Amino acid sequence: MNPHRPRRAGVPDHEGAIAGAAYTRHRRIHRSQSRLRPRILQLLATGGNGGAQESYTGLLLRLDRSRYEVRALSLSAGSAVQRLRALGVAVDVLEQADDELAVRELAAWLRREEIDLVHAHMYRAEVLGTRAAVAAGTPVIMATVHSSRVRSSEDTALLASLTPAIDRLIVPSESIARKVRSEGRSAARFAVIPNGVDLSRFATPPPACGLRREFGIPPDAPLIGAVARLEPEKGHRHLIEAVPAILDAAPGAWLVIVGEGSQADALKAQAAALGPLVARRIIFTGRREDVSALTADLTVAVSPSLREAQGISILEAMARRRPVVASAVGGIPEVITQGIDGLLVPPADPAALATAIGSLVADPALRAWIGEAGYRTVAERFSIDAQVKRTEALYDEELARAGVLERVRTPQRVRVVARPTERGALEVPPV
Repeated sequence: MNPHRPRRAGVPDHEGAIAGAAYTRHRRIHRSQSRLRPRILQLLATGGNGGAQESYTGLLLRLDRSRYEVRALSLSAGSAVQRLRALGVAVDVLEQADDELAVRELAAWLRREEIDLVHAHMYRAEVLGTRAAVAAGTPVIMATVHSSRVRSSEDTALLASLTPAIDRLIVPSESIARKVRSEGRSAARFAVIPNGVDLSRFATPPPACGLRREFGIPPDAPLIGAVARLEPEKGHRHLIEAVPAILDAAPGAWLVIVGEGSQADALKAQAAALGPLVARRIIFTGRREDVSALTADLTVAVSPSLREAQGISILEAMARRRPVVASAVGGIPEVITQGIDGLLVPPADPAALATAIGSLVADPALRAWIGEAGYRTVAERFSIDAQVKRTEALYDEELARAGVLERVRTPQRVRVVARPTERGALEVPPV
C-alpha cells in the first residue's frame, strides 16, 4: 500500500471520507455478504529484525487460510517484510511517521478491507492499531506484548488508557503478564501464549557454516555464542566482562556476538580494552543470514539478558540441541529448568556466567545431556504449531464473543456466517 500515491483531479477522496466519518463500533460498514471467512489483519510495528518479527512471521505463515482470510501490514519496511515477500506473502507497508496521519490512513485501510480482527504486534502497532481499529469500527482488537522493555511513564499511561478498547492481550509468559499488570493494565483480559519455534526447520542437518573459516577460528575450538540485538537490556557487556575468566577455564574458546544495534561501538571498545590477546577471541559478526547454521555450530549458546519476555534465540538453540546458559530474568525461568534443560545464572553477574559456561565447555557429556533435554522441552511445550493453535482458538473465541461469526457444525461441514457485532461504541480520543 502506498499511502502517498497521487489522486487524479476530480476524484473524490473516499479514504479520507471513510476515516473521518462518524461511526459506532457496533456497525459494520459495506460488509460483503459473500465472504464467509473472518478477515484478520496481522499488524507489525516495524519490519526489521528481532524476536518479535520472528514470532510474527511464524504466526503469519501458519494461520489456517481455510478458516481465515489473513492480511499483513507493517508500519515500516525492513528485512522482515522483504523476507515475507520473498516467501510469497503479500505484505502492505504504511510508512507514515506522523502518528495522527497514520491512524487516519490505517482506519481507512481497515474499513476498506473490511477487517474483522486486528492483531497488533509491538508497541507502535498496539497504540496506532487500537486507535485506528476503534475509529474503523473493527469488531475485535487484540495485541501481543513481545517486549520486556521498561517504558516511560507517558508510554505506560497511554497504553493503560487504550487497554479498555483491547479485547485480549497476549503475553508470552506469566512474568510479562505481571509486568504489564503493574503498569496500570490490570483490567486487561490476558492470554499467556508462549512463543514457539518451527521444529521442521531443525529436523534436517543445517547447511555448513562458514563462520570459522571466515574469522580464522580453528575447527575444534570451543565456540560460545550470543544471538541478540546489541541493545543495553541484552546484557552483552557482562558476557564480554566474563571472557577473561572463560579463557582461564577454556584457553581455546572463542566468543561470537551475533547481531546489530545501538551498542555495537561501545561493546567493541569494551572488548578492545581487555587487551589484544583477549579481544582477538571476541568476534562481532553483525547481522547474519546463516543464524540457524551458526547456532548449530555453537558449543554453548548464551543469553546474558537483563530483561527478556521469553527469548526466541534460546528456543532456537534448544531446538538445535545446543546447551544454553541464560540469565534468570523475565520469562526465561518459565522455559528453562535449572540444571535440567539449561543453566540459569543471576543477571549482570560475569563470574556466574564464566563458571556456567566453563562447566559446559569442560564436560561434553553434560553438554549432550542438557542439549537433548532442551530439545524435548521445546518439542513438548514451545513449538510453533502449539502457538498457532492456541492463537486460533483465541481468535475464534473473541470473534464469537463479538458476534462476528456463528458456527453451524454438521457432520459434513463447518459453516461460518458473518453477523454484526453487538458491542457498543467506544471512543478513543486522539493523543
